[in-house]
Amino acid sequence: MPEETHLQALPPNSSTEETFELSESTGQPLLTRQFCVFRAGRERFCLPVLEVEEVVEWPLTTRVPLGPPFLMGVFNLRGTIIPVVDIAVTEGRRPGLSPRNVIVAVLAGNENGENTHIGIAADEVIGTYAATSQTLLDHSPPDMPHCRGMLRHDERLALVVDLRQLIQLFSVPMI
Repeated sequence: MPEETHLQALPPNSSTEETFELSESTGQPLLTRQFCVFRAGRERFCLPVLEVEEVVEWPLTTRVPLGPPFLMGVFNLRGTIIPVVDIAVTEGRRPGLSPRNVIVAVLAGNENGENTHIGIAADEVIGTYAATSQTLLDHSPPDMPHCRGMLRHDERLALVVDLRQLIQLFSVPMI
């Protein structure tokens, strides 16, 4: 049976992405973070909720001529051009089957002080989950350098996407 936890108010200097729970057995605070879990291809991935700007239904995308295979296209989100990448490109998608959603993620402040937006193709958005240090694992598959660990949820694992690494590995020209 899972250990019961109680929410405690945030300290004034903490991030809004983090909450503290008290462990019932030890009474010690456990750092809790929220993650958005989604499926791309056969794998489950997750991003911290503060890196997710929004989730949109599959938009009308424009293909980019001579673009890399992982770039599914670009779309206009209220005046911002968002490139959409397929992080499940190595598995291959079934022909004619488009993803259902785009996870619009934002990396705050690049070298010019501008936010970098990127869309991640998602076949299914599973939900948001709270995670403590006990449910986060530091290990990730070596063939997925854009992941920095795993999240244990619902007796499954989701790969934690490192947005900075993802943007470097799946580099697309920013418009």
